[in-house]
Amino acid sequence: MISITIALDNIRSHHNVGAIFRSADAFGIKEVILGGITPRPPHRDIQKSALGATESVPWSYTDHLVDRLLHLKSKGFKIFAVEQAQSSIPLNSVREAIGDCCLIFGNEVNGVAPAILELCDHIIEIPQMGMKKSLNVSVCAGIVMFYLNHGMDLPKDS
Repeated sequence: MISITIALDNIRSHHNVGAIFRSADAFGIKEVILGGITPRPPHRDIQKSALGATESVPWSYTDHLVDRLLHLKSKGFKIFAVEQAQSSIPLNSVREAIGDCCLIFGNEVNGVAPAILELCDHIIEIPQMGMKKSLNVSVCAGIVMFYLNHGMDLPKDS
């Protein structure tokens, strides 16, 4: 069984944070780490989307997300940024997320900070077919949480 921690790197929207908490509750996420400008509970707009999940999912805040991630890495966590990048690999090719891992989701406009991308074991992205090639960060987080909890046994694309 894998144990997943989520880290939010400078997410701007209270509603996105709340929706991520709600998905984190649904998929048994160990902890949500809020970094930088990411809004923190309690806030009515977070609560509106979270529907109480900020009470059931442990969370913490840090001004220094890189330091927290380095600490997790020193404890054996695999660090995965979820980002569209030249070096990214498709989500359905991830097979090593066994054990403790941390998934990092970045700012709605700028994505995951370059300093954080440098310390990741992998950068993963969700394959997309549409013209926009873009998902809302909370939707993206829900898909990745589901896949790593339940979908790793789904067949890989040929």
